[in-house]
Amino acid sequence: MRLLIIGALEGQLSTATKMAMDGGAKVAHAPSIDIAMASLRAGRGADLLLVDVMMDIAGLIAALEAERIALPVVACGVETNAAAAVNAIRAGAKEYIPLPPDAALIAAVIAAVARETSDFLYRDPAMDRIVRMADQVAGSDASILITGESGTGKEVIAKYVHGRSRRAGKPFISVNCAAIPEALLESELFGHEKGSFTGAVARRIGKFEEASGGTLLLDEISEMDVRLQAKLLRAIQERVIDRVGGTKPVPVDIRILATSNRNLNEAVREGSFREDLMFRLNVVNLKLPPLRDRPGDILALSEHFVAKYAKANGLPPRQLSVEAREALVKAPWPGNVRELENTLHRAVLLSSGEVVGPDAIVLPDGMGLAEAARASSPAQMAAQTAEAMSRALVGRTVADVERGLILDTLDHTFGNRTHAANILGISIRTLRNKLNQYADEGVFVPEPGEKRGAA
Repeated sequence: MRLLIIGALEGQLSTATKMAMDGGAKVAHAPSIDIAMASLRAGRGADLLLVDVMMDIAGLIAALEAERIALPVVACGVETNAAAAVNAIRAGAKEYIPLPPDAALIAAVIAAVARETSDFLYRDPAMDRIVRMADQVAGSDASILITGESGTGKEVIAKYVHGRSRRAGKPFISVNCAAIPEALLESELFGHEKGSFTGAVARRIGKFEEASGGTLLLDEISEMDVRLQAKLLRAIQERVIDRVGGTKPVPVDIRILATSNRNLNEAVREGSFREDLMFRLNVVNLKLPPLRDRPGDILALSEHFVAKYAKANGLPPRQLSVEAREALVKAPWPGNVRELENTLHRAVLLSSGEVVGPDAIVLPDGMGLAEAARASSPAQMAAQTAEAMSRALVGRTVADVERGLILDTLDHTFGNRTHAANILGISIRTLRNKLNQYADEGVFVPEPGEKRGAA
């Protein structure tokens, strides 16, 4: 856990620093926001920023966002600074720690933000085989390609591998290749020199250098532009990178992990992914099975999420009824673990007693759990599909049908682009291009968390 404290290091803040170090955190200090930003640009990374509440927290968060540095911010200050604490939370701080500091509170906040990621919950034999393979290869420096549907836990298994590697004490840095615009991804990965492009106000160390000595996870690698893949291949082969606008190569010492929810062999055949890069990444392939093929995990995870969200919301302990457990195992879970977690969080809030029954478990599209389980049978799904097609497709153009399918799927996922692209079997970049086209045509396109009916 790397903690960067921003503010005057004296008095109670010094005490908080000592408590954090006693709790195992590696602590660095920056007396001002400018110095903190310079430290982050230079690759001296952090997992959490602890900031004096009297500093310009809104300005700090704006600076982080402007340079695409994603870090949680926790404010701290004396108890009399109530207004400043409220402003800090409104500005985007995740938590507020009152001073004088309490050791248990500081430890709890650090644990909540950092979370131990070297272990995770699984019970099913299908997942056990994956974990045993991960244990076998964790100690090497071999690149690993982790594949599976969206929401199956690819990043979780990546952190598991890192936690059991020889690099466990070094940084674990993750980059979502689908979430960062193409024009910025090269700078995000390799860094840039001052003045190398408009907005490059200072040298910025990229994720490759920040992860040096540790592990770099390239999440959703299939969405990377093919032109940037050539530069990535060189970095993996030669363990050197070139900053944007730089004049000399920079050596790096990292282990590469990558994830994809697409079939990279198909992407190679389509020409959207380099075959030589796939071979470099795919020294070992950990293919995570979908949740519907891991019934043992469905029950174990369901019980965990019910207990977790009852406690998080200050509710009495909850337990799943026998009927709910049976329906959970039969449901299709196209969104996998992520969908299961969100569904059970909602169920805990909607249940009226200590027992969570199937009536309280409602899927994101409004369908009840028992109904979804019935609809997931092959015969029922075929009948529903045939009926829907006969009702809805006659007289419509192919473009109309495609648009309707894409937007209906986006509604089903509450605007989640990655989940929708996975269901549709297309890349997230193709989905975004379609949505931009529809928006230009005047069609309402829901944002994440929205549905068209809610507009």
